[in-house]
Amino acid sequence: MTKHILVTYATRAGSTGEIAESIGQSIAAHGFVVDVTPVREKPTLEGYDGVVIGSAVRMGQWLPEAVEYLKANQAALKAMPAAIFTVHILNLADDQTSQDYREGYIAPLKPLIQPVDTAFFGGKLDTKRLKFAERLITKLVKAVDSDNRDWDRIRGWGSGVADKME
Repeated sequence: MTKHILVTYATRAGSTGEIAESIGQSIAAHGFVVDVTPVREKPTLEGYDGVVIGSAVRMGQWLPEAVEYLKANQAALKAMPAAIFTVHILNLADDQTSQDYREGYIAPLKPLIQPVDTAFFGGKLDTKRLKFAERLITKLVKAVDSDNRDWDRIRGWGSGVADKME
């Protein structure tokens, strides 16, 4: 019987959704039926054999709707394999300080979910896709448009997650 996997995500400017789509394609390539749905649609976990949940980071935290989704689905998440991914545009280095900051993004999630795998991916900053206030903040911190997504790494992680959903 083919397993059914949900990939759900929270995004502000679309980059996390694009990453979720790529992860979903990688998992589907392993023979799974995969649905990719934004968290804001509050997808039910009923009928799924596993879930991948991702969120963009704003102000050093997962987006509130992603955290609320985890809280609302805690019981169901304990009954199936679940993986999480985080998308950010800062802290891309491999030094210990950067790694510690990245782990800090998901530390508040640990009481809510015991993931079979986690990943941190660089995102994309496209100021044209941001709200006015967010554009002002990017100007203040002198952030520039960039695309730090490593598609090979993203697809590779999705394939690895598929192995953990067996």
